Amino acid sequence: MDASAALAQGSWVTDGGLETDLVFNHGVDLPEFASFPLLGDTEGCRLLADYYAEYATVACKAGSGLLLETPTWRANPDWASILGYDADALDRVNRSAVEFMRVEAGRSEVENVLVSGVVGPRGDGYRAAEIDADDAADYHRGQVGSFAAAGADFVHAMTLTTAAEGIGIVRAARAFGLPVAISFTVETDGLLPDGTTLGAAISRVEQNDPADWYGINCAHPTHVAAALDGGDWLERLVFLRPNASTMSHKELDEMEVLDSGDISLLTRSGADVRSAVPSIRVVGGCCGTDSRHVAALWGVTPDA
Repeated sequence: MDASAALAQGSWVTDGGLETDLVFNHGVDLPEFASFPLLGDTEGCRLLADYYAEYATVACKAGSGLLLETPTWRANPDWASILGYDADALDRVNRSAVEFMRVEAGRSEVENVLVSGVVGPRGDGYRAAEIDADDAADYHRGQVGSFAAAGADFVHAMTLTTAAEGIGIVRAARAFGLPVAISFTVETDGLLPDGTTLGAAISRVEQNDPADWYGINCAHPTHVAAALDGGDWLERLVFLRPNASTMSHKELDEMEVLDSGDISLLTRSGADVRSAVPSIRVVGGCCGTDSRHVAALWGVTPDA
């Protein structure tokens, strides 16, 4: 399926806060908050399969397409090296993530399924990255190349904190001929962690190396609303993956228990954002959310 044509029409369910769901709701140990090592054993694959199946159910109930996003947000060289993965092992796990998603796509009853290769920030998603565009392109090229080799439909970079890293990831994706989505995160005031407005960040990427789509993740819809200034750039927003909690990134980082938020507030404020930005067609969740939250965002019940 051609991702550009598919995402230009219809609606798409994607998953929620994978890592927070596994850690807090299922008691899974994820060193360095990395879920990709689960692909290395049978039990880990079972956990992931069960997790993604819940969102296939939501997509069926919502009558939408399903976007399966690989569990590779931490699968870049810096984080992987801490976990004992060398370059070859990292290439294998990024490829296997795409292959795993293809298998799960075949198991679902959803007619239209896309698979994206997820790229996370080089550093911490809650702090402004200190990396320029050229360095970011070099750094992320290996992971993007693995996704391309395994046949991902497109690349989705999430929780980015600066325009420069977004530009670099677009360049890496273009080197392999892959479409690419860039999703930034914002603080409670609607600004990126480096103080840039969301509109300015997207405009900077557009002026240098435009992405195919843009999005917002890891922020509550009430925080996202603060970023919506009515500019023309809003027409480029396609992805929305909000947090369950209204807490700041700093507060969430210090939490030892999960804040699963107020689902009714999430639903109301999420609907407000979608009403203000009708170009949004891919909706899932981020930290603190699970299939209940995503189902509520789509107006359906999560269980079969």
